[in-house]
Amino acid sequence: MASGLPLTAPFDWLAAGWQDFRATGFRGAFYGLVFALMGLAIFMIYETRWQLTMGLTAGFFLLGPFVCTGLYELSRQRERGEAPSLPASMTCWKRNLGAIGFFAAILTFLMIVWARVSVVLFALASTTEFPTMHSMIGQIVSPTNLEFLLLWTAVGFVFASLVFAISVVSVPLMLDRRSDTMMAIFSSARALATNPGPVYLWALLIVAIIGASLLLWFGLLIVTAPLIGHATWHAYRALIR
Repeated sequence: MASGLPLTAPFDWLAAGWQDFRATGFRGAFYGLVFALMGLAIFMIYETRWQLTMGLTAGFFLLGPFVCTGLYELSRQRERGEAPSLPASMTCWKRNLGAIGFFAAILTFLMIVWARVSVVLFALASTTEFPTMHSMIGQIVSPTNLEFLLLWTAVGFVFASLVFAISVVSVPLMLDRRSDTMMAIFSSARALATNPGPVYLWALLIVAIIGASLLLWFGLLIVTAPLIGHATWHAYRALIR
């Protein structure tokens, strides 16, 4: 486990990730397109049938780790001096299917728990007996419900911190060293504890880059998602020796 990484290390990971993106012939854009389409699907479903959004989001969390393995594999291929192969990267998760699948199930479970907790908090904050989703959200996010917003944000931060702590380097570790799920989770948590400054900065950069893509235009994910994916491989290499 590496320790004492400089606070600016995440910027080095991003630079190395961009080099991977270019050196692999921008093959990672395929995975960026997958993420963009998944995000667009969630948005469109929410606009028309918001009741189905939770199930679609659960599917996103379930498939996400498998999609990310392709980006890690492309970086791994380049690191090993191999010719970049998109078809090979699309099936690399088979090397450790059980562990990666179990990890995806854990992420999905945490997402479902957070969704249920969020619904309970929204219901408690609503002043109408049977509110619709749109009217309830509009009512709750108003300035008059500042206490609820603070509580909801705090609870969401706890869940997000837990997910990030167990997933910093979990999937790259399972893919590269065929580690079991629990060992990968503990290694991620330990990486965070050993280098809290760089890892938390990395989390902020991920939120800023992906969040901006979601807010501005889903098409940006075609570039930003593979950039983060490739950079995560270098974060794994720096944090786990």
